[in-house]
Amino acid sequence: FVAVNCAAIPAELLESELFGHEKGAFTGAIATKVGKFELATGGTLFLDEIGHMRLDLQAKILRALQEREIERVGGTRTIKIDVRILAATNRDLRKAIEEGTFREDLYYRLNVVPITLPPLRQRREDIPLLVEHFIGKYNREFARKVKGFSAGATAALYQYDWPGNVRELENVIERAVALAQSETISLRDLPLEISILGGDVIEDIQKAGLTLREARSHFERQYILNILDRVQWNQTEAARVLGLHRNTLAWKLQRLRIDARP
Repeated sequence: FVAVNCAAIPAELLESELFGHEKGAFTGAIATKVGKFELATGGTLFLDEIGHMRLDLQAKILRALQEREIERVGGTRTIKIDVRILAATNRDLRKAIEEGTFREDLYYRLNVVPITLPPLRQRREDIPLLVEHFIGKYNREFARKVKGFSAGATAALYQYDWPGNVRELENVIERAVALAQSETISLRDLPLEISILGGDVIEDIQKAGLTLREARSHFERQYILNILDRVQWNQTEAARVLGLHRNTLAWKLQRLRIDARP
């Protein structure tokens, strides 16, 4: 199994990386190099982020797939290959075809057995398993003993839309495990954009042009309402999640003009 990240390698070097080159093929080619297609012969070549590949190289990939043979950069000898190709991208390739940045013939050559991975926001049922996995991973890495998330923090994970998908979730869990003050991760251990209404509150505040004092009151009111809604307006539980005394929460409800009865 050989993997290549097409977006991480400079365009001018990717051809050599995939097909290899002969000694003296270009400045700096001081020795013959075997490319990834040859290295993967008999196995699998994974072309990650293939949507970022330039058009002229896409044509060479297409020929390699159709003819099952390649030529090294600067070479004249045809090299037979027997490789299974896996390709992945986070781009909309149909749109890229319309824009002229991705070859339609290569798209159909690759799109034999398509596997669509929905964004994390469309498969929230995966979140508990992923969280459990990442907690275990970073407990071992940081020598911590975090057991899980509080009810409020768990609800926040479910509500957030995760634009960065699983990578973002992993980063959040890593940070939370590293900084947690107890064996249970609470809302205060999560980034602000997750612990509030999926980031919508911040966007609303910015659009309204509120002062810092007004923004603070707006955020506090929306945040408390969100927590109350999560715990079915149980003020004792809301106070626990918020880390407040029950009387302090009652005072805030009065100050922020929140009716304790939904």
